[in-house]
Amino acid sequence: MLVRKIHHVAYRCRDALETARWYEKHLGMKLVLSIAEDEVPSTKEPDPYMHIFLDAGNGNILAFFELPTHPGMGRDPNTPVWTQHLALEVGSMDDLLAAKARLETAGIAVIGPTDHALFQSIYFFDPNGHRLELAFNTASPKMFAALDEVKWDMLNEWAQTRKAPKHAAWLHNGRHKEMFR
Repeated sequence: MLVRKIHHVAYRCRDALETARWYEKHLGMKLVLSIAEDEVPSTKEPDPYMHIFLDAGNGNILAFFELPTHPGMGRDPNTPVWTQHLALEVGSMDDLLAAKARLETAGIAVIGPTDHALFQSIYFFDPNGHRLELAFNTASPKMFAALDEVKWDMLNEWAQTRKAPKHAAWLHNGRHKEMFR
């Protein structure tokens, strides 16, 4: 395979300094690099920007662009708010619950924990309006193996019906808890 890993994922932000401080304070992500240019390197367009890079753990980098000469950020009006999000993994359920408590203490609205059968997660928004998810994996190896066996069947059925495939019923009816202990 040509791709080794994701080098970085970049989003737009309203204020690079505010964003860097928020991610460090609330998620423990350290600022690792700041780059400011008056010209876009790839296109040579005159367009000043600040590009910041944050350590998201294990060699993962989350980056943001502040673009002061462009209109304010918007959302795709045809995509529900819950759809576009960045999910970040935490090490334990205790870490997930502690993060929820810290975020709520800081006045940040949090949804969850939500049981997705494979993982538990919480949802909240950063100061730019990006939806974030913190997730802790709870699936057993048996559950992952069962899902691996039906992944293409599920996708093919979805492609034909555009409805939740019958293969997924056990995942959402609670049967997964006894099936995969």
